[in-house]
Amino acid sequence: MPELFTVVSPDEAFERLRARLSPDPRAEHVPLEHALGRTLARSIVAGESLPAFARSAMDGYAVRARETHGASEGSPIYLRLIGEVSMGVIPEMTLAPGTCMRIHTGAALPRGADAVVMVEETNLLDGGEVEVLSSVAVGEDVVQLGEDITAGTTALERGHRLRAVDIGALAALGITAVPVAPRPRVAVISTGDELVPPDVHPSPGEIRDVNGPLICAMLQGAGADARHCGIIEDDERHLFAAAAAALADNDVVVVTAGSSVSARDNTVRALERLGAPGILLHGVAVKPGKPTIVACAGTKPVFGLPGNPVSAAVLCWRLVVPAVRFLQGAPVPEGGLPAPVGSARLAQNVPSRSGREDYVAVNLARGTDGLLVAEPVFVRSNLIFSLARAGSFVRVPRDAGGLRAGEMVEVYAWS
Repeated sequence: MPELFTVVSPDEAFERLRARLSPDPRAEHVPLEHALGRTLARSIVAGESLPAFARSAMDGYAVRARETHGASEGSPIYLRLIGEVSMGVIPEMTLAPGTCMRIHTGAALPRGADAVVMVEETNLLDGGEVEVLSSVAVGEDVVQLGEDITAGTTALERGHRLRAVDIGALAALGITAVPVAPRPRVAVISTGDELVPPDVHPSPGEIRDVNGPLICAMLQGAGADARHCGIIEDDERHLFAAAAAALADNDVVVVTAGSSVSARDNTVRALERLGAPGILLHGVAVKPGKPTIVACAGTKPVFGLPGNPVSAAVLCWRLVVPAVRFLQGAPVPEGGLPAPVGSARLAQNVPSRSGREDYVAVNLARGTDGLLVAEPVFVRSNLIFSLARAGSFVRVPRDAGGLRAGEMVEVYAWS
């Protein structure tokens, strides 16, 4: 077993783990209405072009663009109205020179027409003439055939996590079932003699288990089938038995608490017994969350997260979530660090010690100059509501020695 607490950077920690993992090659087909949040196991190729016909992008009149050349309010041109395009059908009538047809948004462009004049730029006169008050170019206010996507092109790449807008796009292509990666099955085990379930009123000296529901929720948000396996007492034999049983039925095991170096450090000893290669590292150069364990039993990752909820949440986000995404075939950046969601100006100094990454909770507000301002919330690692009140967080790089008020910083979110 490696020497305990020889810390490595979170990037190195993730890459050590990634080298042992393989994405699940299988695919399962799920109905489109159940595909939200799932990760594509195969790329989706468009079987048809969208739109399937040229159509109007505005309410107005279908025209031949060259016949509107020079039209203005002071010098309008006049076209004869020969009909109206019905919605949901391809018009049979062909637009002859000097004529136009009334058309609505989404209706098919009639043959002979190559542009649409907005209704606001026209006047309908008695006698069936349309006064055109501005000129239009060829293709103006027309959505062309295949402008959205053309048949044979890739609509969505393998590894893409499906959003609501993707569900709509696939429906537009007539796709009703999609091939997705199986959800990694994750077992979450809480440890601690002082823990009781959330539905139990704690006696003096006891606390409710926060980490079990917290970690399960984070991993479910990452696409996993995460299940809480209950609370295990601080006993190596019982923890090993619970972890071994969980490992047999799941793809990932996460244990919270018991990862620090102490006489009661049962987690590292129990996880080491699960199988080769065993403990990959014990200690990550990050605050909060330094006493984190990363192990593998065969090709199955096993994590020992700190017991304090803030520390557990940060390391789950930093290491466990990208591992779960990787197992689904999703693209994961080198080092596992997710992309920031934006940037903001730091409101006050953030101290840090060189040699570790710090994650500092922040609240965002709009400054008088319109820029986002990040106000640090210095959270104790065992106070969950302090974290819940902070909407985002910032990362202090490993050797930065802190961040200064006024500098622009990258902002991260939990999901």
